[in-house]
Amino acid sequence: MPVDFAALKALHAAAGDRHILDLFSRDPDRATEFSARADGLLFDYSKTNIDAQSREALLGLLDTAGVAEKREAMFSGEKINDTEGRAVLHTALRNLDGGPVTVGGKDVMPGVRDTLARMEAFADRLRRGEATGVSGAPFEDVVNIGIGGSDLGPVMAYEALKPYVDGPRCHFVSNVDGAHVHDVLAGLDPRTTLVIVASKTFTTIETMTNAKTARAWLVETLGEAGVARHFAALSTAGDKTAEFGIAPDLVFGFEDWVGGRYSVWGPIGLSLMLAIGPRTFTDFLRGGQAMDRHFRTAPWAENLPALLALVGIWHNQICGHATRAVLPYEQRLLRLPAYLQQLEMESNGKRVAMDGTDLPFDSGPVVWGEPGTNGQHAFYQLIHQGTRVVPCEFMVGKYGHEPDLAHQHELLVANCLAQSEALMRGRSLVEATEIMETKGFSGAELERQARHRVFPGNRPSTVLAYEKLTPFVLGQIVALYEHRVFVEGVILGINSYDQWGVELGKELALALHPVLAGTADGAGKDGSTLQLVDYLKT
Repeated sequence: MPVDFAALKALHAAAGDRHILDLFSRDPDRATEFSARADGLLFDYSKTNIDAQSREALLGLLDTAGVAEKREAMFSGEKINDTEGRAVLHTALRNLDGGPVTVGGKDVMPGVRDTLARMEAFADRLRRGEATGVSGAPFEDVVNIGIGGSDLGPVMAYEALKPYVDGPRCHFVSNVDGAHVHDVLAGLDPRTTLVIVASKTFTTIETMTNAKTARAWLVETLGEAGVARHFAALSTAGDKTAEFGIAPDLVFGFEDWVGGRYSVWGPIGLSLMLAIGPRTFTDFLRGGQAMDRHFRTAPWAENLPALLALVGIWHNQICGHATRAVLPYEQRLLRLPAYLQQLEMESNGKRVAMDGTDLPFDSGPVVWGEPGTNGQHAFYQLIHQGTRVVPCEFMVGKYGHEPDLAHQHELLVANCLAQSEALMRGRSLVEATEIMETKGFSGAELERQARHRVFPGNRPSTVLAYEKLTPFVLGQIVALYEHRVFVEGVILGINSYDQWGVELGKELALALHPVLAGTADGAGKDGSTLQLVDYLKT
């Protein structure tokens, strides 16, 4: 059953309109006491209205909800995804130095290591120019065709790790809109292109539609013989991949205990491995593994995933803030907010508890964001002066990858820290009035102009700081947010690992397709849908 938030809501109500700045005035060591570190990461949550008493109550939720027990159940392979009867073991994909992990009495690690070794061998051969297309030319481009986690994870990681790319260029196709696959393939040469089709069942309608288009594009130039040399599959459906024409040694499977949005660590990360190389990909895995160890061993008060989750619970379920903004001050993390949208909203966007009863409170928040400083000239107006409070999660690195542009990185960091401070500090009417007086305003116009320049302040934010965005650090960050989702889900009493909400629309789309094509009538459809079909059908 979900936990009771009454005590925490009472603490929040008792604090009233207390300003975050007052907490710093009362405790000179607040910044240190309300932050935690793990393997080079610094998580600072001191610019929130969480005080020692509310933090203690939040930490108590972890024991009340049985997070420690459920954490070990997850890592040990128990079927915690109980609506589908599956284990949740994406952590096994990065269990490089750990022992056996059993599911149904069988150790899954030999299979994980074998698949990883096959991926590495193929990646090495392709990157050395030994695995070639039918013309004998080495592969220069890789097109990953997937959707959801089969796209969002790889494209996010590829963009994040661009400084480490020393292999083929990677391109990503996800949308069933023909414009996407057309525009990606338009600039490529089939003779030097490898196409990866990422679909566990090899039935995902968007992915397979795009895969067939890419197949036709390739066959037009290379003939049917080109398919076996120019296509790879990330799938467990060997019969379907064979029917498509993909060679068995270029099929890399993964088990049903790896959910799509958690799958970048394994075969779904093949495009990333081809781009950065197996050794660098291993560094990414080791970052995730390091966060796993931290999550399993660090005391709750120093545990980054637990603290990040508790801050999220405080802002959403206790304070009632319906959204949170993820704001990486790192251009190469431009796809991280979109990745986290799926990770968090598909996982914790639920309406019933594990026992099927309605939740007595709101579930996961709306997650959105954009890299700084671009966002500052787009939506920061709303988060500073809008009527709704949007908790912000900033990320920033100490160093960039361009030493000759260090002055620009310093400006980037200054902007990140300034925005976090400005959200907390704000600007009073008195301060705004003094500023406008120096500009020559007086009387009623002075007050009017000043009021437009008031910043309410007292708006919460956190900062996740790191040394440099390396593969290891990216692995830490992704695993950190995965475990944050887990902790929040356990506290909310929901199943974070199914996604039934995506099914109904897919079913209706399949039924509507023949109606649009004119091969079926629209019997049973509502008037609005029928009107739109009539307008849009070709």
